[in-house]
Amino acid sequence: MILTISGIILMFFGLVVSIVFWIPGILNKEKIKNLMGDRYPLVYVVYVANGPLLILFGLLLMVWPKVH
Repeated sequence: MILTISGIILMFFGLVVSIVFWIPGILNKEKIKNLMGDRYPLVYVVYVANGPLLILFGLLLMVWPKVH
């Protein structure tokens, strides 16, 4: 039960990060690009680690008890 709840929480946070990253009015990418300069691609690494990977890890935690 705790794995399922943890999975739901991780999926929720991953979804929130994804929404914040891709809706233009919430996150000003031009300002971040000017601030970070050449290191701007690092923003995508942070997004992937905190968006889709959290969703996948949460899904894994939800499915894991049903498999074993």
